[in-house]
Amino acid sequence: MIASNPKVYAPGRLSALRTTLQMGWTNHHRVQPPMFLMAAAILIAAAALLPVGYLIIRAASVGSKVWGILLQPRTLEVFLGSAGLALSVTLAAMVIGVLLAWLTVRTDLPGRKFWAVITVLPLVWPSYVGAFTLVAALGPKGLVQGWLEPFGVDRLPSIYGFSGTLLALTLFTYPYVLLSVRAALRGLDPSLEEAARSFGRRPLRVFWEITLPHLRPSILAGGLLVALYTLSDFGAVSLLRFNSFTRAIYLQYSASLDRSAAAVLALLLVVLTLLILLGEARLRGKARYYRSSAGALRPPTLVKLGLWRLPALAFCGLITLLGVALPLLVMAFWLVRGLLVGEELKLGLDIVVNSVSASGLAALAAILAAIPVTVLAVRFPDRTSRWLERSAYVGYALPGIVIALALVFFGANYATFLYQTLALLVFAYVVRFLPQAVGSARASLLQVSPRLEEAARSLGRTPSQALTSITVPLLKPGLLTGLALVFLTGMKELPATLLLGPTGFQTLATRIWSATEQVFFARAAAPALLLVLVSAISVWIILSQEEKGQRR
Repeated sequence: MIASNPKVYAPGRLSALRTTLQMGWTNHHRVQPPMFLMAAAILIAAAALLPVGYLIIRAASVGSKVWGILLQPRTLEVFLGSAGLALSVTLAAMVIGVLLAWLTVRTDLPGRKFWAVITVLPLVWPSYVGAFTLVAALGPKGLVQGWLEPFGVDRLPSIYGFSGTLLALTLFTYPYVLLSVRAALRGLDPSLEEAARSFGRRPLRVFWEITLPHLRPSILAGGLLVALYTLSDFGAVSLLRFNSFTRAIYLQYSASLDRSAAAVLALLLVVLTLLILLGEARLRGKARYYRSSAGALRPPTLVKLGLWRLPALAFCGLITLLGVALPLLVMAFWLVRGLLVGEELKLGLDIVVNSVSASGLAALAAILAAIPVTVLAVRFPDRTSRWLERSAYVGYALPGIVIALALVFFGANYATFLYQTLALLVFAYVVRFLPQAVGSARASLLQVSPRLEEAARSLGRTPSQALTSITVPLLKPGLLTGLALVFLTGMKELPATLLLGPTGFQTLATRIWSATEQVFFARAAAPALLLVLVSAISVWIILSQEEKGQRR
């Protein structure tokens, strides 16, 4: 893999490397994208922006009061708090994700395969379940305090507020960065690092000067998902009592029933999302990260950790303890305690079928929608394609309740035949989680040389034939990863399911929420553990694609 941006190479003695390695420049002629591709991308972007249209209609009804809402000190406080939380969680997730990816792919860390699997598992926990288990275990009067009470500890520091929210969201979102960076590391040609080491560079310097710059697109892709997820999260910020946009919007909807004022706040959240997207695009740059020559990748030379082996194991163990073991222990504790007092599990096969069918259909639809948006943005980069791609990301930063209410409005007024149907629920999932499919597909397409498609067209293939016969098959690892991610997050989605599901439609997520809302924690434990079990299938798919990519 060679980057087409010469700035990613280290200065100094590595300048000789530029004369021995082909840079892989691709001279893209300014060609117009196929009409079918542009039409499909425009249609998908319009669907993704449908909730924004609803917000504009609602906000317009406020009239001149918009400025009064925007200029309130409380609004500025919420804006800065949400932006600060998103930035902090993203940076923390990047540090954890990059370190874990490097340790499990490029070093001789003992038990690398075990850590590669276990460190991805926090992704299966819904944020509200993960946050509640942290409160139950680490709260001032939680389980850990009970264990420490014989030693004179009668109260732990408060976990509520910014610090607790930062911990919870970081623990349950860093796998987005981990998966993206690990896939990039597996595809990175080790000859770059080996050439740098041959010039006398130490492993740490090679990582900073060679490896890390090549990982920039994957780090930013994962970080973008983390940032947008943080902005849209409702469960964790509510349980941990942090004032974010989602909590403020929910209070406006539920307490004051003022949907117009809530729409103004949601539009401000859209503005913050656009700022994040613009920043990510600027940092990403225009470098290409596909290999300039054919041939199989050689396995990398593993870095010897030496004295750093124990700190590395402690780091992996701490993250696993907080993100995997602690939630499992709390859930198992609730389940056993409930069974001992005769609590009925009340789990039906229909609930599992509902969860799997809605999430599975949404995953398939999101992957199909991601293909034209991704191909247009990567192969035909211009202002139009960039804005179409950014439009697909807007829904991921909006709270689920906003998307659900937008679709309730349009369904009840303009598409009554879809109102309270599974199709409308699947559509909401696609709008909500399309960026996960786009991000995975984009990461794969950036590593596919456009010369393969150009060769197909030179042999008489039409653009559509080149897309279906060349591009899509090469995107298979990224598409399967995106499918698994959308399925995984769809299984955990709560507000959209509560508002848009057909009458009597229950999923594992809604069953968990209804039990915790009524403070029946033992009753929530069984569906939560079952949700983790079913969601683990997605993790298995993601990891299997990593292994296949490595063997190629």
